[in-house]
Amino acid sequence: MFEIRFHGRGGQGVVFASTVLASAFFKEEKFVQAFPSFGTERRGAPVMAFTRISNQEIRERFGIYNPDCLVILDPSLAKQESTFSGLKKGSWVIINEARNCNDHSSLGIYRVAAIDASSIARKYKLGTSSMPIVNTTMLGAFARVTRELTIGSVMAAIKENSPVKSEENVHAALDAYNSVVF
Repeated sequence: MFEIRFHGRGGQGVVFASTVLASAFFKEEKFVQAFPSFGTERRGAPVMAFTRISNQEIRERFGIYNPDCLVILDPSLAKQESTFSGLKKGSWVIINEARNCNDHSSLGIYRVAAIDASSIARKYKLGTSSMPIVNTTMLGAFARVTRELTIGSVMAAIKENSPVKSEENVHAALDAYNSVVF
């Protein structure tokens, strides 16, 4: 089983990213689960979402406490120690930020990848300039970094699930796939 925990803020599309990722894995004939975890449900509040993938039926029905990968949509959350709670040594941390992944030497027990998802989202006019929606962009980076699924499956799932700007979201994911640094 491969487990992913998404960290972001309300309004960034964290739950949508988790659901679309599950849809992409389903296209590759995997068993999947996707579910959110909310505190206060308001824009800007911390939000977590989870995705589980397996080659066998998934019977677990609880949160992900020891993920194999973290996807961090809001870089300020990478400064909080609790974000990394339970993350397995050697796991991937994919962070939305312009800084080089070498700037995260404090995360030495993890493998770090950085993508300037905010700039890519702004380029495709996803969200606003002050609050870009980076969810689909981060999925493109996830596909490249983990190699757990193809970018084609991610793009197809985005196209099927995006309520607006479907093509822009697909292009943003592909741009991130080709731009992520690790």
